Amino acid sequence: MDDRLIDDGSIPLHRRSLLPGEGFFTPDSFDDTVAEREAKSTLEGAERVVIADPDADGLGCVALLRVAFGTAGLLSAGPHEIDDALSYVEAYGDPGIELYLCDLCPDSASDVEALPSVAESADTVRWFDHHQWDEALSETVSEYAELVVGDSDAVCTTDVALEEIEFEFDERYAELAAVTRDHDLWLREDPRSDDLADYAYWADPGEYVETVVEHGADLPETVGAFLEKKRVEKDALIEKATDRAELREVGAWTVGVTYGRCSQNEVAEAMRERGADASVIVKPAGSASIRGTDDFERCHEVARQVNGGGHPKAAGCKPDIYDDMLDYAHHWSTQGAVTKRVILEAFRTLDRADEPTQ
Repeated sequence: MDDRLIDDGSIPLHRRSLLPGEGFFTPDSFDDTVAEREAKSTLEGAERVVIADPDADGLGCVALLRVAFGTAGLLSAGPHEIDDALSYVEAYGDPGIELYLCDLCPDSASDVEALPSVAESADTVRWFDHHQWDEALSETVSEYAELVVGDSDAVCTTDVALEEIEFEFDERYAELAAVTRDHDLWLREDPRSDDLADYAYWADPGEYVETVVEHGADLPETVGAFLEKKRVEKDALIEKATDRAELREVGAWTVGVTYGRCSQNEVAEAMRERGADASVIVKPAGSASIRGTDDFERCHEVARQVNGGGHPKAAGCKPDIYDDMLDYAHHWSTQGAVTKRVILEAFRTLDRADEPTQ
C-alpha cells in the first residue's frame, strides 16, 4: 500500500475524520510480533510488572507502584488483550514475579485463561479496578488474584491503588488520583484532568508515567505547549463529529448518535447539551463509545449486548460485525450505519425489558 494513502500528514482533515488512524492498517500479526518482543524485553529479569490500560487512570496506577517500589515494568493492554499480556508473563516472566493488573475488566472467561498458570508461578497477583464486573468472572479471578474493585460511581482505579498499596504516599499523589478521577468519572471540576487525559493519550506511556511521578497532576510548561499544539487538530475533529450528530428517540430515551475519529467525551457533552440522555460515538476503527447522563446510567448494559462493557455512565464496545475489509469499507462509506443500528437496537432491547409484563 502507498504510505501516502494512510499518512495523517497528507490526508485533509475532513477525510481524516472519517477514516481510522494509520495504525489500523498494520496487520495484527505484525503488531503481535512487536508486542511480544517488547513484552519479552520488559519481563526479562523484572521483579514486578503491571498489566494496565494505557490511559491516565491505568498509567496513574503504574506511577504509584513505581513511587512505592522503585520499579514496575509496564505491559499495556486493553480489555481484549488481557490474556495476551498474561500469556507473555507466563512465557517470559521469572518465577516469583510480583504481578499487578490495573484498570482492566475482562469481558469473558477467555480473557483470563492464562491467569491460573501465571498465579501458580507468581509470588503475588493483585488486581485493582473500578469497572462493573460480572459476578461469575469476579469469583473466577478472585480464586487466583487479590481482586479489589472500587465503586465505579465514586472512585477511579488510581484511587483504589492509592488505598491498597502499602506505602505512605506524598500528598501530590493523592492529588494525582483526585484529578485522574475527575476525568475518568467525567466530573470535570478540575481543568487539569483534561490535561492528564490528553497527555496520556498522545504521549508514550513511559513518558507519561515518568512525568507524573516527578510532577504529579501539575504538568510542566513543556507538556502544556505540547498539548496546546495537539489540541488544534483535536478540536477540529470534535467539531466534525459534533456537526454529524443526530438525535434519535429510542423508547423512553433521546440518544445522540454520531461518527468520526474524535475525542468522545467532548462530543458526548455537546450532544448532552442538545438534549441527549445518552450518546453513541461510532469510531472509524469499528468500535464505539457510549456515554450517559444523570437520566441514563445503563451504558454498561447496552455495551454488554454488543461485545463490550464499562461503567453506568461510560462504556465501550465493538460489535462483532466485521468479517472482511469490505465490511470496513461499507462502515467508512456509510459513516458506521450498521454499527449505529446494532447499538440502537441494544437500547431498544433495554427499553422493551423495562415494559411491564401483562
